[in-house]
Amino acid sequence: MAEGAILIIGPSWIGDMVMAHALVQAVAAQNTGAPIDLLAPAWAASLIARMPEVRQAVAAPFAHARFGLKERWKLGRSLRGRYTTAYVLPGSWKSALVPFFAGIEHRIGYLKEQRYLLLNDIRSLPKPLKRKTALGYQRLADAGPLRTPRLVVDAANQAALQRRFGLKRSFVALMPGAEYGPAKRWPERHYAEFARTMLGRGLDVVILGSKNDHPVGVAIASLAPGARNLCGETQLADAIDLLAAARLAVTNDSGLMHVAASVGTPLVAVFGSTSPDNTPPIAEKSVVVTLRLPCSPCLQRVCPLGHLDCLQKLGPETVLANADRLMGAA
Repeated sequence: MAEGAILIIGPSWIGDMVMAHALVQAVAAQNTGAPIDLLAPAWAASLIARMPEVRQAVAAPFAHARFGLKERWKLGRSLRGRYTTAYVLPGSWKSALVPFFAGIEHRIGYLKEQRYLLLNDIRSLPKPLKRKTALGYQRLADAGPLRTPRLVVDAANQAALQRRFGLKRSFVALMPGAEYGPAKRWPERHYAEFARTMLGRGLDVVILGSKNDHPVGVAIASLAPGARNLCGETQLADAIDLLAAARLAVTNDSGLMHVAASVGTPLVAVFGSTSPDNTPPIAEKSVVVTLRLPCSPCLQRVCPLGHLDCLQKLGPETVLANADRLMGAA
C-alpha cells in the first residue's frame, strides 16, 4: 500500500469534474507527496489526466443514476488496503459506498442523505455555500481562498488539431450545448449573429460540443456560413487543447465553459436558468452576462413559463460588447 494514499470520489458531470480540481489542489498542498487517485466515470479519464496532482483515474463501472450495489461492493473490495483517506464529493448515499466497502480509515464528506454510517468525518457546509459547487468541494479540505482549476494543455495535440481542422488564423470558439437541458441554451440565432460578426472581422469560428450538440451546431453553421461545426468530431481532451488555442470562447453555462476557464481562454458565459453566483467560470479573463429577470434563476431544465425570456431577450450585442472588451485586453 502507498503510505497515505488518498482516493477522491469524483462527480459525474464535466463542469463539476473541472471544479473538483480546486479540491485536488488543496488536498495535494496539504499532503505533499501522497498519491492521489480520482474515482470517476470512464469518460473522465482524459480530463483527469490533465490534473498534474492526480496519479491515476480509477474507473467507476456504474451506469449513471443506477444504484449498482453489487458493482460498488466489488469495486470497494478490490480497493481494500490501498488508501488511508477518501473524500466523497457527490452528496448521494450511494456515492459513499465504495470507500466504505474498501474499509478506508478516514472517509470525509458532507452529511446529505443521512450518510452517518458511511462517512466518519462529516464536515459542515455553511448555508451560503450550499450551491457554490467549487467552494463546497474545496471546503472539504481547505477553507482558504478558492483555488483556480488549471488543466494541462498538450501542445503537440493542439498543433495537430489545428492542422487537422485547418485553423491557421486566430479563431473564436462557440459552445452552444448544455447537457442539463434547453433552459441553459442561448438561442441559435443569437450565436449565429455573433458568429457572423466574428467571421466578418476575419476570424475563424468553430462550434465545439459532443455528438449530442451536433444538431444545434448544424443550425448555427447554416445561419452563419463559414462557421465550422466540430460538434461530435473531437474528444474531450481535444476540446481542452482547442479551447486553449482559441482567442475567445462564448458559451452557455456548461461543462465546456469550465474547461475553457481552466485553460485561461478569455470567455463570455451566458447564464439564464442557472445562477452565476453558484457555478461561475473560475477565471480572471471571464465575463458573465445574465439579465437577472425576476423569474430566474429557476434552476429548471425547461423554462416553466414557456418563454425562456432570460435567454431570448439577451441579445448578441451584449455578448459582443463584452467579447470586444476581453479581446481588447488580451
